[in-house]
Amino acid sequence: MKFYVLSVAAVAASIAANAAEAADPIELTIVSWGGAYQESQQRAYTEPYAAANPGVSFIWDESSASAVAKLRAMAEAGNTTWDLVDVVASDAIRLCDEGLAMEIDHDAMLASAPDGSEASDDFGDLLVSDCFIPQVVYSTAFGYRTDVAAWNGLQPKNVCDFFDLEAFPGKRTLERRPINNLEWALICSGVPKDAVYDVLETKEGQDRAFAKLDEIKDQVVWWTAGAEPPQLLADAEVVFGSGYNGRLFSVIEEQGQPIAMLWDAQVFDLDGWIIPADLPEKRKEAVLEFVRFATDTQRLADQAKYIPYGPARSSSAPLVGKHAELGIDMARHMPTDPANAANTFIYNYEWWADYRDDLDAKFQSWLAQ
Repeated sequence: MKFYVLSVAAVAASIAANAAEAADPIELTIVSWGGAYQESQQRAYTEPYAAANPGVSFIWDESSASAVAKLRAMAEAGNTTWDLVDVVASDAIRLCDEGLAMEIDHDAMLASAPDGSEASDDFGDLLVSDCFIPQVVYSTAFGYRTDVAAWNGLQPKNVCDFFDLEAFPGKRTLERRPINNLEWALICSGVPKDAVYDVLETKEGQDRAFAKLDEIKDQVVWWTAGAEPPQLLADAEVVFGSGYNGRLFSVIEEQGQPIAMLWDAQVFDLDGWIIPADLPEKRKEAVLEFVRFATDTQRLADQAKYIPYGPARSSSAPLVGKHAELGIDMARHMPTDPANAANTFIYNYEWWADYRDDLDAKFQSWLAQ
């Protein structure tokens, strides 16, 4: 009987110790892009999760634009301090190929759809890497001022108007990277859309793209953070520029600035999570629990209440409704809306995963000339 009492006491102590360990607070560092997009993640994902899990808190780092380089440096130093990283699909492919991102069993680790279908079926073709957990379909499109006196009442109609400094004079803004800029330059130099990547693989094609960009180079303000182009447009420091469609939506619909969208040749892209490889077990378990919640059908639909990015799950699309504050229908502001997607340029994730490092170097060299 004495042994039995001691055993019960030992079991009770063990349960209490395990409960205390489970209740230990944990702080997760999430890396994203800042601005309206990061705010939509906070409101749809981390705020409701923290409310239901008071032992979990979040630190946000806005370093996604340099995530590949920083994760490489962390791995080399043997000190990975990030727990979950938001990246574009081509960067996820690179990180996976380099062993810097954890492989995901999507059906085992992610929630099923409400009808019981597995996550891999719900995400479908958007699972472009074994390490990638898609969140949204977004696009890089163009915004322009609607009050430019020098345009004499004209408004841009297609992507090549961006290169027309005579009809549409004024400062422009483009992202400080080769992706999208080289494709648009080739299209506006006469290359058919379906031949862009074949041409861009060649030195002659790259030279042709840079020559087209040379035509506007001295009128371009280069941006590196997604919050910059809408602010540049709102401040009238530029009159025309590329930007993420959700950020442009914010400055147009939420701030009421005299800016309009140009959807022609918008470039679809995927954004989603990667989990850095070799996280300590406790951090990895906490991240996986959060990711399972944050990428379920309802949460992806909830994000679309705050920013017009198409949810990556098929089951989320019917749940997309109105903007949380403005009450406007969000579907017509999605890049995937038929009226907006009439002339979309299809981005090649795998091509850029292969060529990104070389063209990054060439692009930076061209900028310095």
